[in-house]
Amino acid sequence: MTATIALVDDDKNILTSVSIALQAEGFITRIYTDPETALKALLDNPADLAVFDVKMPQMDGIELLRRLRERSQMPVIFLTSKTDELDEALGLAMGADDYISKPFSQRLLIARIRAILRRADASRTPATPDEPAAEPIIRGRLEMDPARHRVKWKGEDVTLTVTEFLILETLAVRPGVVKNRNQLMDAAYQDDVYVDDRTIDSHIKRLRRKFREIDHDFNAIDTLYGAGYRFSEE
Repeated sequence: MTATIALVDDDKNILTSVSIALQAEGFITRIYTDPETALKALLDNPADLAVFDVKMPQMDGIELLRRLRERSQMPVIFLTSKTDELDEALGLAMGADDYISKPFSQRLLIARIRAILRRADASRTPATPDEPAAEPIIRGRLEMDPARHRVKWKGEDVTLTVTEFLILETLAVRPGVVKNRNQLMDAAYQDDVYVDDRTIDSHIKRLRRKFREIDHDFNAIDTLYGAGYRFSEE
């Protein structure tokens, strides 16, 4: 099935060029210059993935994402300027799946869109009779169900994006084993898409924040400076 990509940006030139590039790759595009209009449309008729610019008048991308996340877990990629490190971190903390700094390669954007859509599709598609469902992962108070993309901590649901889920799964499959950033990048991103270290670090911070909303004392993800991260089974 052809995926629909929603593009939200006040720059009509960017909207036009990105839309043309995506359509050439077989995607259906919906473009919006007004965030309020985009929010209503995406809640009434969700797209498969949305791309938001961060800096927009009336409502910026951060606020648009916050309001979208109240009712939807639609995958979202942010477009940011290279100086917007705070916005990048805040966007990831609020549930964006990724960000790309302007000026950006359309090829890179398309590769990330495809990677996120594949992961989202894999999490929704049930296993066939010839393909047994992935076994649940139980590590102390952590329960992960890869087939249903569900996570529980101390019996309470934790809502994760596809990227967060894959990073946590990579750590939890082998508790105590240190995974460096490159290994976590390979698990969460494919197609040789470049992701810098800050992206992985931001995902880890966001994972910890989500678990600490349930359990203030959560400390199952260890940082080993200079080496990477590991999951400590309790």
